Amino acid sequence: MPLPDDLETSGLLAEQASGDNAPALSVSELSGALKRTIESAFGLVRVRGEISGWKRHASGHCYFTLKDEGACIDAVIWKGQAAGLAFRPEDGAEVIATGKLTTYAGRSKYQIVVNRMELAGEGALMALLDKRRRALAAEGLFDEAKKRKLPFLPRVIGVVTSPTGAVIRDILHRLEDRCPTHVIVWPVPVQGEGAADKVAAAIRGFASFEPRPDLLIVARGGGSIEDLWAFNEEEVVRAAAESPIPLISAVGHETDTTLIDFASDRRAPTPTAAAEIAVPVRAELAAWLAELEHRMSACVTRTASRAAERLEQAGARWPEAANLFAPFAQRLDDAGERLPRGLIQRTAHARADLAAVAPRLQARLLSERVVRAQERLASLWRLAEMAHPERPLQRGFVRVTDRAGKTIIHAADARAAAQVDLHFADGRVAAHIGDGTAPVPFRPAKRVERKGRDPYLPGQADLFGDEG
Repeated sequence: MPLPDDLETSGLLAEQASGDNAPALSVSELSGALKRTIESAFGLVRVRGEISGWKRHASGHCYFTLKDEGACIDAVIWKGQAAGLAFRPEDGAEVIATGKLTTYAGRSKYQIVVNRMELAGEGALMALLDKRRRALAAEGLFDEAKKRKLPFLPRVIGVVTSPTGAVIRDILHRLEDRCPTHVIVWPVPVQGEGAADKVAAAIRGFASFEPRPDLLIVARGGGSIEDLWAFNEEEVVRAAAESPIPLISAVGHETDTTLIDFASDRRAPTPTAAAEIAVPVRAELAAWLAELEHRMSACVTRTASRAAERLEQAGARWPEAANLFAPFAQRLDDAGERLPRGLIQRTAHARADLAAVAPRLQARLLSERVVRAQERLASLWRLAEMAHPERPLQRGFVRVTDRAGKTIIHAADARAAAQVDLHFADGRVAAHIGDGTAPVPFRPAKRVERKGRDPYLPGQADLFGDEG
């Protein structure tokens, strides 16, 4: 179809022809028109596809892509709707998303705003469950080596379950029948929105609770796989695997299996069975103790009887007391007979020795020996007095010491000390050794002749104290 004549050619400037009813639209106007058209045409849609690229933003909004074999479409779940999801979406899960189609003008793209999202049938749910189980098993959360032995008789048991259901009543009744113990119940919702977070928080909270339980029981009654899904959530499984307290999982009936069963230390088929596993029967314990008491008494009696028999047999083989002590009694009698003779003989020898030395024990010899010892002692005392360092001071000599009291015998030591003490017979005088003055020349004394004395010792007192 040929164009009108006025549209066949284009000029440099845009012109509006007469009668033209299609004015130019702005980009925003066109985007708004597209948005209104798409939202009015697709105000409510349900899309089935596989989740890919799931991402939760810091704002709480979730962004992902729904895809199948031939196409894909972007999707978003706002924060309010994301918090109400009954399961935790992840890549690979097949879901049915309900929402409306809209456009995002900022990127010229269309997307679906999801208001509600469910798994696409039980097959998709089981596929997601199996995928999660294999991923957690690969991390080692289900290893048998990590499972701990349950306490034989726990004093405190913590129970994580709904406080209003029949489960807690069954557990309490069975514990009361078997072996009454202290029970602490942490009430939580066991299905629906937020149940998984609260169950995980309860398991972790018991670790710091006082009094701290010796055993935990996580319990819930039976239901469909959707009802039990909170116990398949990754957060609950990790909390059970990391619990420092031994844990029994009792979720659903015997045929129901959840991921917490693999992570717990022991799985119970029902909540009632969990109570039976947790504690023994008190009556059976009493009977067992009575049996042990009977066996112990019989063992003690039998041991005492056998010991008495062995003692009696040993006593029968033991010789008579008279035969045992006869040799010792004979030796004692022999020694008693020889003792008087030995004393007499020893006394005679002593008297003979005394008679031999008696002539040499004279008082005169002892007195002479004492006198000689006294004379020797007096002589040694006189020598000691003459050797005393203060004795020459009485004859005019002087002893020089430093201020510490050490005697100085060399001139170099005196000059080094500088400050010295001069010790005379009648006292001490402090002196200073100077090196700035000339030494005083030696002047010999005048020769004086003295009768009976050395002429070269003028004015010196006699050694015996007489003046010349």
